[in-house]
Amino acid sequence: MESDSKLILKVNEENLYKRLDKFLRNNLKNVPLSEIYKFLRQGKVRVNQKRIRFPSYELHMGDCVELNVDVGVYKRKTREIRSIPMKLEIVFENNDFLVLNKRAGVPIHPAGRVKRSTLIHGLLFYGRQKGFEPRLVHRLDSGTSGALLVAKNLKATRILSRFFKEKVIKKEYLVLVKGKAKRAGRIELPLDGQEALTEFEALQNYSTVTLLRVRIHTGRTHQIRKHLATVGFPVVGDNIYGDKEFNKHFRRRYDLRRQFLHCYSLEFPDLSQPQKIRIKVPLPKELNTILKELKL
Repeated sequence: MESDSKLILKVNEENLYKRLDKFLRNNLKNVPLSEIYKFLRQGKVRVNQKRIRFPSYELHMGDCVELNVDVGVYKRKTREIRSIPMKLEIVFENNDFLVLNKRAGVPIHPAGRVKRSTLIHGLLFYGRQKGFEPRLVHRLDSGTSGALLVAKNLKATRILSRFFKEKVIKKEYLVLVKGKAKRAGRIELPLDGQEALTEFEALQNYSTVTLLRVRIHTGRTHQIRKHLATVGFPVVGDNIYGDKEFNKHFRRRYDLRRQFLHCYSLEFPDLSQPQKIRIKVPLPKELNTILKELKL
């Protein structure tokens, strides 16, 4: 329902997103995300007549969301995402979700200056062939490879998103870092004003680098790369938070053309049966080759 300067949205089965900011983003297609956060900061959003300023405020079925703003002034052009045939390496699939092995260098969705095909283009094509709409419930950096979980229906999206929020899903990575790390470590340093926790275990020490198994308990942007660099173990091949000179040398010696960061394991409860699902995605060939050469 809409008036000249007020928009009222009822939360129902079709539009429910737990977080208020995600709900608004999904329902206000023409409004930039920066403006949505501004509405919240300025107190222009009410839920059940109560002013809410927190983006993470949790919504429930039947809630009434009211915006005291004229959203009709926003005429942002939305770019329709086309479905494009793409080779996808799907390692597990059932009626609720799929897990694919994402290649390094492939962005997940269009953003900013990204003009080429992205993973979501290929997932949309695959979903339309199979009769479902793919929904992302987490992300991997463009330069990271490995296990990516994709929901196939709205119910699965809600459950899996809740699993991530409640830290039910275990994500483990294989990471090659500069330096000799000790056997295990724990990094608990806030990132962007939010709590962030990373645990790591040294699997193999080489002359100048160490292979780590890393588990993150929070999902902050670039968390692994930032945390490891902060404690003196930058990810090999990471030219944003890492050691650029070391990376140049390593690339010349081992031909590494990406960051050595791979999501190799996901573990979470099955959505339909009382059991755990654990999916492993082995290291890609180019990273395995480097580990073999390091042993020589």
